[in-house]
Amino acid sequence: MKYLGIDYGTKRTGIAVTDGGGMMAFPRRTIAMTTRDAFFGELLSVMEEERPDGVVVGLPLLENGEETLITRQVRNFIARLQRRSELPVYLVPEELSSFEAGEELREAGLSFREREAVVDQQAAVRILESFLNLPEDRRIPV
Repeated sequence: MKYLGIDYGTKRTGIAVTDGGGMMAFPRRTIAMTTRDAFFGELLSVMEEERPDGVVVGLPLLENGEETLITRQVRNFIARLQRRSELPVYLVPEELSSFEAGEELREAGLSFREREAVVDQQAAVRILESFLNLPEDRRIPV
């Protein structure tokens, strides 16, 4: 099965996809938030191009599992996505995925500008990898 991973952000959203067998994750695109309609238009276009079997969204939580403002914003995003697409949506708890992705890119020698261009995509890769590491019986759509 093929999955599309999303690292949702209020300014930028990173997109990653798996291979057709759902074994490896690859960065795909960063979508800038301009208007809600434009954002969803571009996201749905990517989904149409990639034709995933499901969507995996990172759910940011504090270390103690508590929800924050961005957690609620991600849940609102998921509700809007589900009104626009019939694909199953899976949640993966995440903390610091963007920070850790940025650190990996910095260690790889990318400049600040280069990191900013792809950090959200790399965070989406980390989200997808976390999902792919789950046993099949723990992959439950919302």
